[in-house]
Amino acid sequence: MDLAVSDLSFQYPGSAFGLAVKSLTVKAGEPLAILGPSGGGKTTLLRLMTGLLAPDKGTVTCGETHLTTLSPDARRQFRLQNIGLIFQDFALLDYLMVKENILLPSQFGCGQKDEAPHQSSVLTRARELAERLEIQPHWSRRTRLLSQGERQRVAIARALAHQPSFVFADEPTASLDAARRSLVMDLLMNYAREKQACLVVVTHDTELMPLFPKHLRVEDLTV
Repeated sequence: MDLAVSDLSFQYPGSAFGLAVKSLTVKAGEPLAILGPSGGGKTTLLRLMTGLLAPDKGTVTCGETHLTTLSPDARRQFRLQNIGLIFQDFALLDYLMVKENILLPSQFGCGQKDEAPHQSSVLTRARELAERLEIQPHWSRRTRLLSQGERQRVAIARALAHQPSFVFADEPTASLDAARRSLVMDLLMNYAREKQACLVVVTHDTELMPLFPKHLRVEDLTV
């Protein structure tokens, strides 16, 4: 499923900062990087594309779903079922264990959370992701006890465990060393291609650009 943004505009109340995007399309299986400096609007755009923020006008369409026409509750349910979000600050629940954080979206959003086969498959994927991201040894530890890099990888596993059709990542490698940055980017890029998922990564890291078939600067998107 593709992502389409059209005639989007947004301004924070009481702030001079605003964002306007005439048109943007992200094809399934063709990862997109959006590059820009801190404070340039990357995170705001990401939140608009995921329905965390509602635009003042314009449309965001995920597949056949017009996010901008949904109620807040319907947008939340759509996110839980269809979107994987990797937040810049990780947004983990520190009092929960690693495995509990990874499984949260599937428990709250799938509509099948009482079905044993579904839960078993999600748990299997969660364990596989933890292994690939080298956080399996911390499976039963509270996330507050982890390093920043480990926490970032927990957030990435959480975003992918329920196999979303859309993945949005805000600086997903900021807390990682070079080896694990490569590990994470390989995982994200392969996921997008193998699952034909829509992947959008916002970053200020120009070294990531050669990995993407398409990349844009946030200032080139805004009007």
